[in-house]
Amino acid sequence: MDAGTEGAQQPHLLLANKLFLLTHSDIDDIEKVRIRDEVTSAVVADDKAPLYEILTASSVLKLDQKVLDSMRAKIEVELKKLDEKIADAEENLGESEVKALEQLKVTESKTVAVDQRMDLVFYALQLGFFHMDFDLISRSIDKAKNLFEEGGDWERKNRLKVYEGLYCMSTRNFNKATDLFLDSISTFTTYELFPYDTFIFYTVLASIISLDRVSLTQKVVDAPEILTVIGKIPHLSEFINSLYECRYKSFFSAFAGITEHIKLDRYLYPHFRYYMREIRTVVYSQFLESYKSVTVEAMAKAFGVTVDFIDLELSRFIAANKLYCKIDKVAGVLETNRPDAKNALYQATIKQGDFLLNRIQKLSRVIDL
Repeated sequence: MDAGTEGAQQPHLLLANKLFLLTHSDIDDIEKVRIRDEVTSAVVADDKAPLYEILTASSVLKLDQKVLDSMRAKIEVELKKLDEKIADAEENLGESEVKALEQLKVTESKTVAVDQRMDLVFYALQLGFFHMDFDLISRSIDKAKNLFEEGGDWERKNRLKVYEGLYCMSTRNFNKATDLFLDSISTFTTYELFPYDTFIFYTVLASIISLDRVSLTQKVVDAPEILTVIGKIPHLSEFINSLYECRYKSFFSAFAGITEHIKLDRYLYPHFRYYMREIRTVVYSQFLESYKSVTVEAMAKAFGVTVDFIDLELSRFIAANKLYCKIDKVAGVLETNRPDAKNALYQATIKQGDFLLNRIQKLSRVIDL
């Protein structure tokens, strides 16, 4: 795998996204025909016979035995060439020289520059993201961090933040992903993973469910790097600005458009339902923070939905302890009961105090005996 040039996503990661879309129920059949042709061309062009066999066995691609035989033949030719070079080395260089070369390779592996070893780790990470092998990704990230203790340039360290951020987002750790993405906004060079627009899309989505309102304003809403590109991403500007400006009806409209993007993203799709719940928790909580009590009808009107819809939504979130309020069905009123921080601390202290007293009493009985 060649390192991605600036602004160019790695071909195998583009291929991975197309394979994801081929199995997606929301992609229409006509579009799948086009994607399937592109996948076939990419696999055949690089003689990826093992991948071709896997895809045909799972009915993603149709088997063409002649094409498969041709790829296998090309691979056999290349393997034969390598075997001939090894045999030639053993015959002409002699056993002692072959061993010397092996030792030289071992020495080189121990003395090669950290930056070059880091590039190999980045290749392993890309392979991990192709297969969504989180164990490989996690081990590679740990290896990279250990290598950086020996040195390494800042450009590669910043790239690793994006790789780790993508790993965190893909494993539903949106809080850590937000921190890593925000740290990389002004230094982003990880074009081999995805374009800058996609990076901003991930950053904004993760930030909304991870940051408080003040931090979101400072780090995202007013961030110059985000403002320069957010308008190019459909629905995203309206999505975050309507939330910030408390225009909830507009927010729900943009929200509908954003969900379509999330469903077609191979990294976010597994967390689609989770993200939908979290973002609704954020927006409902923000609305209710302004009131001690408010009618269900007023809230439904603010969001541009029916009373029955908002009533059902709130009931689910209250039952799951996601919202601190209660519904007076008779009066049609929502009453907030936000937990007071000082009161919560007081109750926790009392509870811990009672626990300590009980332990002391038990200890005193043992001592008396």
